[in-house]
Amino acid sequence: MSATTSGTHLDAKGITVERDGRLLADSIDVDVPSGTFVGLLGPNGSGKSTLLKSIYRVVRPNAGMVRLDGQDMSDLDGRALARRLAVVAQESDIVFELTVRELVLLGRIPHKGNFERDSELDHAIVADCLAQVGMADAMSRIVGTLSGGEKQRVLVARALAQQPEVLVLDEPTNHLDIRHQLELLDLVRGLGLTTFAALHDLNLAAEYCDHLYVLDGGRVVGSGTPAEVLTAEMIRSVFRIHASFVDHPLTGRRHLLYLSHQRLADASSVSP
Repeated sequence: MSATTSGTHLDAKGITVERDGRLLADSIDVDVPSGTFVGLLGPNGSGKSTLLKSIYRVVRPNAGMVRLDGQDMSDLDGRALARRLAVVAQESDIVFELTVRELVLLGRIPHKGNFERDSELDHAIVADCLAQVGMADAMSRIVGTLSGGEKQRVLVARALAQQPEVLVLDEPTNHLDIRHQLELLDLVRGLGLTTFAALHDLNLAAEYCDHLYVLDGGRVVGSGTPAEVLTAEMIRSVFRIHASFVDHPLTGRRHLLYLSHQRLADASSVSP
């Protein structure tokens, strides 16, 4: 009863957001082909969350459109959109007094009529989604008693309970320890859904994403495969740090090592 794989294509064209005289997003185009995992990178304040909020309709852009399979999303009502696209946002509307089961059951609302009771199928889907994120034993716990990482996994389960075609994730590994970061991204990658995710960890982005977009100052400054985008020059220009590359001894995949410019200067000063 996991989320159903889908051929839904997500794209955004010309997304422009201006607030209080500040240009937060400047004519951004992104394309997320069906079934791919596309990552969104950039330093704090680069426009990542603004773009994602424009996609899932929390922010109304000044210009541009977002489409699902070529259909303007503004033509879809909230319930119809929620059956196709699920979101795990940084700022969540968690109701702390609910149990974990009750919170994840909220993900079933788009599939139900007004005042329709939860069915056995709804409960089975919720149980399956919680099992997928490693929270099956927490169904009866009060959400307010969970750790930050546990809450994050429950929010992912709620998104999966919507059985969406598209996942939009804003820092999905936030609050998670390294084991659960990897397990969560393994899960998301394995679902086969169209996925667009803002990530902070460049190594995780390189490992899990098919394609990357890099934002800086509200503009797209890089787009391509991880190998094409994550160059020492790009990292130095956008993130203001020095990057070196090493090959993983087991997989052979390239990994990044970071140094601040100050630490680089210190290391250079003591080199023989």
